[in-house]
Amino acid sequence: MMNGNEIILRKTEPTDLAFFFIFQLDTEANYLAAFTSKDPTDKTAYLQKYSKLLDDPTINMQTIIVGNSIAGSIAAFEMEGEAEVTYWIDKKFWGKGIATKALQAFLKSENRRPVFGRVAFDNFGSQKVLEKCNFVKIGTDKGFANARQAEIEEFIYKLI
Repeated sequence: MMNGNEIILRKTEPTDLAFFFIFQLDTEANYLAAFTSKDPTDKTAYLQKYSKLLDDPTINMQTIIVGNSIAGSIAAFEMEGEAEVTYWIDKKFWGKGIATKALQAFLKSENRRPVFGRVAFDNFGSQKVLEKCNFVKIGTDKGFANARQAEIEEFIYKLI
């Protein structure tokens, strides 16, 4: 329970994608996520991309529900043969422990291990979420962050 609201995860439905699109339009959230689409305002491209991912059997995409509201998304996918997690929380739900609780719940049903998480070097909130869920920082990488139009450092976390 978070502030009297239970966190529920359910399989993402196509209608959820419109909410996720709006969440990622937030400038601060986009900046912190860093590794985003080239044009976050292109709704058609966003919906096409994520609609295809819903049907991919290697992707476990869940919608985070708090109370009666969609609060975000969480997913596991494969990159270069390794499982990775990603999540996005609507800004109005930041700082309430929702990402941590959602990731803890998600990891109970997502059994691929090891699983990795990547986070921008200055996204302290997301770093705390991974660490609270027993991910360990194992290294760094650099990559081009569309949201910042620059190459930045990212931290690589691993859960065994």
